[in-house]
Amino acid sequence: MGRDGQTAEGQLPKYQQIIAYIKEKIAKGEWPIGSKIPSQRTLASQFKVNRSTIITAIEELTADGLIEGQMGKGTVVVNNTWTLLATNPPPDWNAYVTSGVHKPSQDTVQKINQDEFDASLIQLSKGELSSEIFPLQTMQRLMHKVTDNLHAFGYEEPKGYGPLRQAVSDYVRSFGIEASPSSILIVSGALQALQLISVGLLHRGSTVLLEKPSYLYSLHVFQSAGMKLTSLEMDAQGLLPGGISALRKQGKADILYTNPCFHNPTGILMSKKRRQELMQACEAERLPVIEDDLYRELWFDEPPPAPLKAMDRHGHVLYLGSLSKTLSPGLRIGWIIGPEPVIERLADIKMQTDYGTSSLSQRVAAEWLTSGEYQKHVAYIREELRNRKAAMLEALGLHMSDLAEWESPAGGFFIWLKLKEKLPIHELFSKAQRQGVLLNPGSIYGQDRDRFLRLSYAYASLPELREGIRLLADILKNMAK
Repeated sequence: MGRDGQTAEGQLPKYQQIIAYIKEKIAKGEWPIGSKIPSQRTLASQFKVNRSTIITAIEELTADGLIEGQMGKGTVVVNNTWTLLATNPPPDWNAYVTSGVHKPSQDTVQKINQDEFDASLIQLSKGELSSEIFPLQTMQRLMHKVTDNLHAFGYEEPKGYGPLRQAVSDYVRSFGIEASPSSILIVSGALQALQLISVGLLHRGSTVLLEKPSYLYSLHVFQSAGMKLTSLEMDAQGLLPGGISALRKQGKADILYTNPCFHNPTGILMSKKRRQELMQACEAERLPVIEDDLYRELWFDEPPPAPLKAMDRHGHVLYLGSLSKTLSPGLRIGWIIGPEPVIERLADIKMQTDYGTSSLSQRVAAEWLTSGEYQKHVAYIREELRNRKAAMLEALGLHMSDLAEWESPAGGFFIWLKLKEKLPIHELFSKAQRQGVLLNPGSIYGQDRDRFLRLSYAYASLPELREGIRLLADILKNMAK
């Protein structure tokens, strides 16, 4: 290091680089007054330094009056270079951020969403297919075919690209759903479908029935629209419909959400008999149903029972499908199938929201479905997931048999792990993250006991799956001492 304090390569010392980075963020308004800066641990990881270096930088910025540690809030921006000169202070964006209608994700969910892009972590949380099995060559070939035959295109009709809706109609017929293209709406993934339903069909104060636990608890799509979630219990056959009638009569049930195929997070497959019982209960109470069937094609030994929608003769069911779990979430292609007046209402809301899903993605999706390539690809994905599940089960049997209980799922991405001893799950989550393993605590899915984890075998490589389970077992053993 030279006399001017620079490194041999001519760069500023690390703590000064950190100071410059934070000052730039504040000066550009990217971190406005009132916003919380990243934690010391996050900054230390980002700049690959120890925390003492971060503390040195923070102390200097605090002395300059730009940031300040506040009780219960962490370190926040309290000033910028312009506030010393300006007559009028800048807007308090923090007040706007906290006042928005849409509720923020749980803190743990936000942390998971960030860490899922950290390549240094073993991803046992990620509900996404591994990039190792992404069909790159086939995707390139089909995209070239689409672009070679491309003409000028603009906004699509409100329900979506006609040939794609026809392709979806033909595809869902293979498992018993009769739906004309006019009763299908193309959406940008199943989450958008839920958002459209929440604002287009339900009023504030509505109650959504759903399984407990459920993926829906990790989102705030219905709560942000002023609605309540009410849990229904599950057993090994799926959702128990026994409480529906009483809740409906009490005015505490406006719609039912269910994920019957390889349920997220438990992996449970709803039996044919339970599906029939559920449909009978909903039809008797005239209770509409949202059937989230994203994992249907990811079975291992035999196809699952027919969808609820295939039993629907009176327009009770809104059926959600997607290519995100079987092909690629990057395409952002999903669909809603339902009664035409409902589809037209949701299509109108969608046009007001984004004026349609990507025209190019819709054309690529149509090519996948009509060329026969999608069916071949899904068969390959099933085999890959079967191998990954086997690797995780082998590792669990080797390292976790004295620590937890689990079932072998018949399909999907997930194993629902029940710890034999109650432990503080959020502490486990943090310890695992520091050891390089990302987990999903059961608490984010509405599971109220410190006993459950959702493990995904879909994304991590086979060596990572084995190592991740070994590390998790070591952490659990140390916590139990």
